[in-house]
Amino acid sequence: MSRDPVAFAGHRSLNFYPVFVPRNRPIRTRIHPATRAAYGALVLVLAIASFSVASAKDAAAQPVAAVDQLPPGQDVSGTVIELAGWVVAAKDSQGYPFAIIDKAAAQILVFGGDGRLRGAAPGLFGSATGDHTAPGIAGLALREIPGRDRTTPAGRFVGGFGPSIDAGRVLWVDYESAVSIHPTANVPAEKRAERLASPSPDDNRVTHGCINVAPDFYEQVIRPTFKRGGVFYILPDAASIKETFPEFAQSRRKKR
Repeated sequence: MSRDPVAFAGHRSLNFYPVFVPRNRPIRTRIHPATRAAYGALVLVLAIASFSVASAKDAAAQPVAAVDQLPPGQDVSGTVIELAGWVVAAKDSQGYPFAIIDKAAAQILVFGGDGRLRGAAPGLFGSATGDHTAPGIAGLALREIPGRDRTTPAGRFVGGFGPSIDAGRVLWVDYESAVSIHPTANVPAEKRAERLASPSPDDNRVTHGCINVAPDFYEQVIRPTFKRGGVFYILPDAASIKETFPEFAQSRRKKR
């Protein structure tokens, strides 16, 4: 299941098949810094930290224009920038693409396996504030999920495209908690497209737990970047960074 109405189905799957993430080697996780700038739009530049000379040359040889859909003037937090730098420097994603998802700011930043920014966009998240996943939620119908449990969980997740019962192939962020990323569902009463277009993150909590992005961002950035799987870092609402990303937190302490 995907804990949300999916754009192509208009509803969601409740029971899923196992997720198969094709990849040639196991995934771990790490980060790289990003900064925002220019032309009233976003230019996020990754500060390559602790990269080998060869890696730096490879990255420089293959520039990729990032897709910027963040509202003009909206900044990216220092925590996101620092976490991205750590992922790349520590090679935590082991060369796989990764995304950093900031629920509080309603932002999704997508990076390629080379550590370069592929795109940044607003997202929609679970209507309930919180970082937990309720036991057994993957087996519930949408209408059966209590409001308090409609959360987008925080943490580090290894995911990829896989089948669902009633929504075709979806990009699973976390199979166990039934959280996926998919294009904005057409739910007129919830005005999801309008919420995405709003410059404020305050109205972006509306889903049953899944993460929604604009259809064009999904097709241009999400689908091609994660076609072979990737790592997803979701920042917490209430839990501490230390609880959520202990290795990252430890690296911060060592620098001080």
